[in-house]
Amino acid sequence: MPDYPTLAATIRALTQGETDAVSLMATVACEVHHSDDRFNWTGFYRVTAPELLKIGPYQGGHGCLVIPFAKGVCGAAARTGQVQLVPDVDAFPGHIACASSTRSELVLPVFDGSGAVIGVFDIDSDLPAAFTEQDAEALAAILSETFAGV
Repeated sequence: MPDYPTLAATIRALTQGETDAVSLMATVACEVHHSDDRFNWTGFYRVTAPELLKIGPYQGGHGCLVIPFAKGVCGAAARTGQVQLVPDVDAFPGHIACASSTRSELVLPVFDGSGAVIGVFDIDSDLPAAFTEQDAEALAAILSETFAGV
């Protein structure tokens, strides 16, 4: 489990004053990815058109390039604006397997300062049930603070 207060402080220090969403995404993806061995793939999908996500900054192996809001865990987070905590991706209807090794997933919507969804933050793990509500809450707080000025 990451030391979330330290992770939040590190991201805050690295991103202070930055308002470019892609720069913020790159920094968050890197810092979060290296904070915990459970995190196999860590990255963002950006809203680039109505109902459409495209891959953004990430750490790990390749990701899917395009994800419609109507498909997969990332699409569900973007469509509903709600965190998707999935202990078993095979049990999630419509799951998109970008990597066959993924067993569990945590996807959080990313909001700009006006409350619009600008993307999702996706974390995959090769371990089943790798993520907890504590992970979701801590990461949601980090994202909220980091992207408030975008």
